[in-house]
Amino acid sequence: MGKLKHAIAVAVLTLVSTVGLYFLFRWMFNLPTAASSQAGPIDTMFQSHFVMMAFLFALIMVMMLYSVAVFRRRPDDTEDGPHVHGHTGLEIAWTVIPTLVVVGFGIYGTVVLGDITREQDNEMVVSVVGQQWSWSFEYPEQDVRSARLVLPVDQPVVLELESTDVLHSFWVPEFRVKQDLVPGEVKSLRITPTELGSYRLRCAEICGTSHSAMLADVEVVSQADFEQFLIDASFRYSDLSPEERGQQFYIDLGCNGCHSLDGTAGAGPTWQGIWMREEMLTDGTAVTVDEEYVRNSILNPNDQIVQGFNPNIMPQDYGERIPALEEQILASEGAELDVIADIIAFMQTLDQ
Repeated sequence: MGKLKHAIAVAVLTLVSTVGLYFLFRWMFNLPTAASSQAGPIDTMFQSHFVMMAFLFALIMVMMLYSVAVFRRRPDDTEDGPHVHGHTGLEIAWTVIPTLVVVGFGIYGTVVLGDITREQDNEMVVSVVGQQWSWSFEYPEQDVRSARLVLPVDQPVVLELESTDVLHSFWVPEFRVKQDLVPGEVKSLRITPTELGSYRLRCAEICGTSHSAMLADVEVVSQADFEQFLIDASFRYSDLSPEERGQQFYIDLGCNGCHSLDGTAGAGPTWQGIWMREEMLTDGTAVTVDEEYVRNSILNPNDQIVQGFNPNIMPQDYGERIPALEEQILASEGAELDVIADIIAFMQTLDQ
């Protein structure tokens, strides 16, 4: 009865400690709101891991502390303890059982991964482009571009993710799922938003000096509000004024990733009050921000670096990307536009 008494005591203490630790872990690692259908199975898997971690920690600590407290050597006990060579059955058990548990969790994770990545009926496609240090979104079926991601509730969505420069990672914590963006490849991520609300898209891959500022708004709206968003967001470049086009190019070309409009410091100089401002360059000379300077800074970004900023931060390929964009607009809208002139027109509207 003596050995059974100790076994029962350890079992009860382990059970109580497991329950207490489980709720402690849930409090310590409180998950954000679950806002997608993919979040359900992922959260369930999280909880199962919490149970297993609580049980293993409780099992080890209870047995250790119980042994220290109950089987400690008494002050008047000077005899050696009994020699124990080993227990073959116990050694087999603590090898086989954890192996089976790990394999089981691996199978469980594979099933969950297959469930959340499975193609669904009536999926809506959204193209997502990440670049240092901004996000842009295009709805190809609706011919709409936006600087914020707007999704209709309960609508299966497949995000087609691309990067124009380095590794980025698409992560909205409330959706739970995450996917890296790899230059030269198109990656897919499936989401079915289930909760109306505003969320925040973060880049979860360190991607340079302004990585922490690579954010975008995400809104989950009703179907009616989404249709109104499409109406409000749909446009032709040629229907906009030069200033409005410049503001759109500021987003489409990723200028907002480095240049703020409110005076906030970024990877590049703020555009607030930039027009005709005198800037000191790293070579000690001064330059006035006029049309010639802006064009040269866009097409040859390392020629004239403003003091306090570094070379090789701004993309070096605008000399190809901007003409390609102008050709695309000409082909689709029949309008010949000067993208840089429109950006300059937008800059001129940004007061001190």
